[in-house]
Amino acid sequence: MAHPHPYDPVPARWDDVDDYLTSTLIAHDDALAASIASLAEEGLPEIEVAPLSGKLLHLLARMTGARRVLEIGTLGAYSTIWLARALPAEGRVVSIEAEPHNAAVARRNLERAGVAERVEVREGRGADVLPALEGGEPFDLVFIDADKESNIVYLDWAARLGRPGTVVVVDNVVRSGHVVETDAGAQVDGVRAGLAMLRDDPRFEATALQTLDRKGWDGIAIALVV
Repeated sequence: MAHPHPYDPVPARWDDVDDYLTSTLIAHDDALAASIASLAEEGLPEIEVAPLSGKLLHLLARMTGARRVLEIGTLGAYSTIWLARALPAEGRVVSIEAEPHNAAVARRNLERAGVAERVEVREGRGADVLPALEGGEPFDLVFIDADKESNIVYLDWAARLGRPGTVVVVDNVVRSGHVVETDAGAQVDGVRAGLAMLRDDPRFEATALQTLDRKGWDGIAIALVV
């Protein structure tokens, strides 16, 4: 029987690599650490993005000169803090959260991080809240990290509320490899539908990357509104 190569991407190895990259490139931050700790303390699911992904969102916002960011799925505001810190003083994040308890935890974490004045947390299901944003200034960056069954709804609104040049990031598009399956449940069906939309909808140009980190095997899609 063949033995695994010492550098095969087994969980112990990718955890070590994730720890190394995180400790090398991500400085410790009390507010971000408190945001993560609040999930367990408040009974929220511990499904925030990994630190390296949080900084990727932060850098994408800075690289694109974003002033207005839309986030669909706030949870405990970990990614929201990363995004808000990337914006100029007059910048704004609008973050949508379906669960009132999550929204309350998020607001406390945003206050602790000193960015509450840049973030508006809107409570309600995305499909209900998003239409109310129509007619405002376009968003420069959209981060989609909510119920996967609604990805095509969220992508449609990302294009409608964005502009040519808006960057759209969709989280959790690999689902531990289940994305290749056609009978893996509603969440995977939603991810596949979203990826097909990014392929077929002329409003988007997109790619996707697999990730291996402390959150396991997953990935992100990154799209440009054209």
